Amino acid sequence: MTDARVPILMYHAVSSDPGEATRALSVTPEAFAEQMAVIADRGLTPVTTAELAAHWRSGRPLPARPVLVTFDDGYEGVHRHALPVLARHGFPATVFVTTGWLRGPYDTGGGLDTMLDWDQVRELADGGVEIGGHSHSHPQLDQLDDGTLRSELILCKEIVSDQLGTVPASFAYPYGYSSRRVREAVRETGYAQALAVGNGLARRAQGPYALRRVTVRRSTDTAEFERLVQGRAVARAFARDRALTKGYAVVRRTRRLLRRPPD
Repeated sequence: MTDARVPILMYHAVSSDPGEATRALSVTPEAFAEQMAVIADRGLTPVTTAELAAHWRSGRPLPARPVLVTFDDGYEGVHRHALPVLARHGFPATVFVTTGWLRGPYDTGGGLDTMLDWDQVRELADGGVEIGGHSHSHPQLDQLDDGTLRSELILCKEIVSDQLGTVPASFAYPYGYSSRRVREAVRETGYAQALAVGNGLARRAQGPYALRRVTVRRSTDTAEFERLVQGRAVARAFARDRALTKGYAVVRRTRRLLRRPPD
């Protein structure tokens, strides 16, 4: 199954009453519980980001019908609502934390909603959740100069390592934005794999630093979720998103070039 197409689900907040900034990309606790039940009922096998990459790197076969459950940013509802559901099913997951948004000594006040604190992050890790990096302040990494880019990556890695006692192996790009320069910086910082968005199924051929995910939103109903985890009609479901992403990629590249100092 080294050429398998794997659904990597991208969640954000899990909340009954999210703030406006996170509402569209949030899911209710009830919807999350129902979605995990779908995964269990369909006989899929959740794995962590590190486990998927390790299988593909070594060429070892994947578990039957693999799927990944990932969360970006580090919202408190992941601990309050998602962790009990994951534990009930025995599912692993990956949470990518923006270290400057989490409550505690490194909080810069940029969090978009109620965020995890470090005790909760440690409880997630103790519960079988992989903790990955998501930068320190959640910028568009492809728009940063080299020094600021590396600072974002290194600070995030060092804070997670200090708080958990383990070095994060996986990374997710804020907003899903990356470039060859950003991916190389992530690799050089010591992350072994990284996730984008792309709203497509992940494949080994994408390489360990550009694995695609599919977005789970508040508007994702049960029928659409079943199609996503079964890998059916994914391109059609996200056709508009992918067109917008391609267009905005041109805009970001242009902005980057305009900011570049003349030779």
